[in-house]
Amino acid sequence: MILTTTHTIEGKTIRTYKGIVTGEAIMGANVFKDLFAGIRDIVGGRSATYENELRRAKDIALEELQERAQAAGANAVIGIDLDYETIGQGASMLMVTASGTAVIID
Repeated sequence: MILTTTHTIEGKTIRTYKGIVTGEAIMGANVFKDLFAGIRDIVGGRSATYENELRRAKDIALEELQERAQAAGANAVIGIDLDYETIGQGASMLMVTASGTAVIID
């Protein structure tokens, strides 16, 4: 299945629009991970812990989006948009949503 942020796929013709599909992932941040990430941020540098959690949440959201597109009978998703949010008291949860249009191409 082709997943793309563009609204067209070069060399392909969109035959049918199957509708909007979404995928979501909400990840809880572990207290120890938070503490370690906070220390890294204080001394400067990147927080590999949060980068890995972001990457994992994005992958889960895209997998869910792809599963929903396949269930709709699509073979591609175009116009994918990824949104990242922190939720919960003290931003203790990370939410990633992926949305796009499921299509049939040939």
